[in-house]
Amino acid sequence: MDAFSVRTKIMIGGGMDALAEKIHRVFLVTDQFMAESGRTSYVTDRLLRQGGEFRIFSDVHADPDIATVSKGVGQILEFQPDAVVAFGGGSAIDAAKAIVFFAAREWDMRDCPFIAIPTTSGTGSEVSRFAVITDREKEVKYPLVEDSLLPDVAVLDAELTVSVPPSVTADTGIDVFTHAVEAFVSTEATDFSDAAAEKAIKLVRRHLLHAYQNPEDREARQGMHNASCLAGIAFSNSGLGLNHGMAHALGARFHIPHGRANGILLPYVMSFNAGCSDALTPTAKRYAQISRLLGLDSSSIRQSALNLIRTARRYIEKLDMPSTIQAAGVSTAEFAEAVHDMAEAAMADRCTATNPKACTVEEIEQLYHKAFAGKLP
Repeated sequence: MDAFSVRTKIMIGGGMDALAEKIHRVFLVTDQFMAESGRTSYVTDRLLRQGGEFRIFSDVHADPDIATVSKGVGQILEFQPDAVVAFGGGSAIDAAKAIVFFAAREWDMRDCPFIAIPTTSGTGSEVSRFAVITDREKEVKYPLVEDSLLPDVAVLDAELTVSVPPSVTADTGIDVFTHAVEAFVSTEATDFSDAAAEKAIKLVRRHLLHAYQNPEDREARQGMHNASCLAGIAFSNSGLGLNHGMAHALGARFHIPHGRANGILLPYVMSFNAGCSDALTPTAKRYAQISRLLGLDSSSIRQSALNLIRTARRYIEKLDMPSTIQAAGVSTAEFAEAVHDMAEAAMADRCTATNPKACTVEEIEQLYHKAFAGKLP
């Protein structure tokens, strides 16, 4: 039996004013930059106008870790809010998800709504049942997958993304594209997740480069915000694949931003899934469908799949992103020391379980080597 769920209420273009009338004691999870720059006033000013109060937890850093989550759990249990608001990029929202998840084991939070307000267009975390937490000692990322991680409300206000630096727009934009492509070819894909993934892919093609080249373009920014959310809905229901399993391991080991790691790996993983180097797989037909969707298809399935892979590579080039692991700053010696452990971690990653093509640790290690050196068919 298949299932499809969109539990989160999505408020497009704003909505914090209406929410502030209903919540009064808020635990706000964010990062240090958002707190110190005053950008959290997007939430706090509205609360204050309604006579509300808040506590800001701003200890979140990129790739939130177990210690951060534990500290947040302690503070939320002490404060006992009537609502939790996550404000920031994927790290802030993931941290808030984990904090709420573990706090709920000790305190009844069923009447405490969880509101996610993304300030980047990439992770789709505001509508997904995924969160990624890092164990820094082991240099491993753990994906949490649980329906209770879904926020109750998501506020998609593209105005919050206008000041995002171009490099972050690039990294998060490629993350959206990877989410949608992996969701579309996942072993758990359905007609419903396909619909969300297809629309996300179309929106990325229409808006990503415009948002990168013209940061003030509100239409492009909202288009990417919507694409990110739709891709999140798709993969939350279908799962992801090997690309994310490998990106989690690569990012944890070498501290490469998640979206950038996804972008580096994507052409190589797509080529593997499609069987471009040997016998074509059924996944090649799925990639050909995406090519048709984007007007990139040709007379053969192989060529259509290759066109999509090369399009992903062109995105990387036009967004001025590194196209190999080496170009991302990893030395040959560091890579050689880490590659086998990364392959094992990627194999064990929960995202890899829904990859359309079965793989071995040895094959994953070979893919890492190709992505390090830049070898494509």
